[in-house]
Amino acid sequence: MMIETHTIETTTHGRYLVRRGTNAHLLVGFHGYGESAEKHLSELEKVGVDWTLVAVQGLHRFYTRSEDVVASWMTRQDRELAIADNIEYVRRVVDELKPSDRLVFVGFSQGAAMAYRAANAIRCDAVIILGGDLPPDVATVDVPVLIGRGTRDDWYTDEKLKKDLSFLPHAETGVFDGGHEWSDDFRAAAREFLSRLS
Repeated sequence: MMIETHTIETTTHGRYLVRRGTNAHLLVGFHGYGESAEKHLSELEKVGVDWTLVAVQGLHRFYTRSEDVVASWMTRQDRELAIADNIEYVRRVVDELKPSDRLVFVGFSQGAAMAYRAANAIRCDAVIILGGDLPPDVATVDVPVLIGRGTRDDWYTDEKLKKDLSFLPHAETGVFDGGHEWSDDFRAAAREFLSRLS
């Protein structure tokens, strides 16, 4: 007997954290695999800007061995459907927050693909990427881009960065001493990049 695979659209509730700034600028961030909105918001706060910070948590939650709740953005399974669900989710978050001035997406690791996809689907002013590559379903991004990479990052390698720059030749890069992680040097580069958008 043959097994049939079906999918069905359903609703689920997404979770995002907001730390209000004193201006109308909005920085919307997407965490890496196995992280949470809380972790990502703490990294965004260390950038040191007075923008409203938003950490969007991936829809696919799971427990770590220590029973922390973390999330991922998607897997290979039903990839196109997950991409569409994630873009609609982010669109609803942005609509709920009603940005009246600058909107910038920032993604770390697996969240980088989400930031690129959001920038491709939702009008924004820039994208900041750390340790994550341009997904194959996004050919280019028509806003300023800052890409960061640690010199010892064994996941987002120099080869991946060069490949991304072949599609995004006008992107700024920030290569810093470190691994697959946030660093003070990258935060300073992001802060300077954002200051030019204000």
